[in-house]
Amino acid sequence: MKKRFTLLSITVIVLMLCLAGESAARNVFPSFGSSRSGTSGFQFLKIGVDARSAGMAYSNIADSKDASSLFWNPALAAQMNQNQFFLGHTAYFTDISLNYGAYVHRYRNMAFGASLTYLDSGEIEETTEFQPFGTGRTFRTIHMAAGLTFAQELTSLFSYGVTLKYLDERIEEITTRTAVVDIGFFYRVGNTGLRFAVGINNFGFDASPGGETRRRPGPHENVETDDDGFIVFDDFEEVSPPTTFNLGAAYDIYQSELMNVVVTGQIINPNDNAERFSLGTELQFMQQFYARAGYEFGVDEIYLPNFGVGFNLPVQRYSLGLDYGFAARERLGVLHRFSLKFNL
Repeated sequence: MKKRFTLLSITVIVLMLCLAGESAARNVFPSFGSSRSGTSGFQFLKIGVDARSAGMAYSNIADSKDASSLFWNPALAAQMNQNQFFLGHTAYFTDISLNYGAYVHRYRNMAFGASLTYLDSGEIEETTEFQPFGTGRTFRTIHMAAGLTFAQELTSLFSYGVTLKYLDERIEEITTRTAVVDIGFFYRVGNTGLRFAVGINNFGFDASPGGETRRRPGPHENVETDDDGFIVFDDFEEVSPPTTFNLGAAYDIYQSELMNVVVTGQIINPNDNAERFSLGTELQFMQQFYARAGYEFGVDEIYLPNFGVGFNLPVQRYSLGLDYGFAARERLGVLHRFSLKFNL
């Protein structure tokens, strides 16, 4: 039995390295270290969905302990001890809201999960270069990702997970749809307290936007219009998903019956931007109170570290978790994240 698990583990690791190498060769090395902003769509997929990771500067690929693992690293769903409902809310910039819901069900050495990410911009006033104070029209953008996850713990030290996601993005009357996959792996180094994780997120097909949008021409524009005097846009370039390669580690630097302290680190290598690095830490007191902090390196606009707190409240034989995460940007302001999780 152990030999079979070892052979399967080696096979999975080799597959992981092949996928990572292919992704890196195709998306990273030709422009390593440069800014590639604006080369992919579905940007909402890069926004963190939970308060715990926000408090630790999004460095949790090797230490996501709840159903937010379906977003960060599906392999960690197989490391959970209980079934869990999870709700996350982000008060994003300029009154944009991001909501996330997930459920993880454990069965033997496997985990099954479902998740939904939903971003709504609210009503936005349309502006143009000729009418910078508004055209009188409003529009909104809606972004959705629905995922199904399978994860398996092959041994007490190694697990893997896969999430299939359907993406739907709507901006004005333009709709873009595609499917992507997340692949994650987790390895625990014996009883040393050290863990490693690697993952590829949002790897999938390019999408072709469909629909049309219209606007009034500017006073000096000599362009073709329809019968109502509008310029019609109905021909769009294909949109690529924001594929990201992640590599992270976590280490329990102190453990006792009263207090635990963990440090986390993560390298994020997206296909549409420069690489960045995050460090985070969490202090756990009596398994009921949590204090968190972290910092993101290589991200513009940051002027303060991230902070967060959490509470775990027993409810009969269940438990209820509440988390808050804080992040700040120089010009865009402060981000507040809240998470609620119910362990069954």
